[in-house]
Amino acid sequence: MLRFKTLLLAALPAAAALPVPSAVAAAAQPSPALERVQAHFRAVASMTANFVQTDRRGRSLNGTLTLKRPARMRFEYQKGVPLLVVGDGKAIHVVDYQVKRVQRLPIVNSPLSVVLNARPDLSRIARVVRDDAGAIVISARDPQRPEFGTITLAFAKGGGPAGLTLQAWTVLDSQNNQTTVRLSNQRFNVPVADTAFRWTDPRTGRTIG
Repeated sequence: MLRFKTLLLAALPAAAALPVPSAVAAAAQPSPALERVQAHFRAVASMTANFVQTDRRGRSLNGTLTLKRPARMRFEYQKGVPLLVVGDGKAIHVVDYQVKRVQRLPIVNSPLSVVLNARPDLSRIARVVRDDAGAIVISARDPQRPEFGTITLAFAKGGGPAGLTLQAWTVLDSQNNQTTVRLSNQRFNVPVADTAFRWTDPRTGRTIG
């Protein structure tokens, strides 16, 4: 089974859908590409998409993603996978219905906070590793919290808020575990009810959220 904990509770890897150079100097001031990514995030109140999650051994699962800022998201896996990942605005919960276990991580401690924050400040933690006619790729890592790992995000130019569409991200944690998530059928700023982020605690049977 895939390393689901790596997906959200560790950090994000450095080889998303687009090639990423191995070393890039961080800019002292936000570059036009970073400013454009920040404008994209500010313009996205919600997003839905299909996803394919792949671990470093090439094993894949698919499902649907629902995101609503600030800090809410839901990864619903394919039928037969007894896992659910939900961000409720404060924490990310990885729910394993097979063993009746819930792991919790504050969103601020996850590299996905870059995606979930309505107004992320990328100038301190991110660098541009690709900016050309077709794509922008950025890599984000908090220098004060290296244990949270690195997230690399790939955006296609054209379409989407601020002319960008998030295509993929990769997480690399401190143990070199890598997980890549690729998106398709992205829809931006669609109505998403808060009830979409409710979940059932397998330990108690209670509905949360």
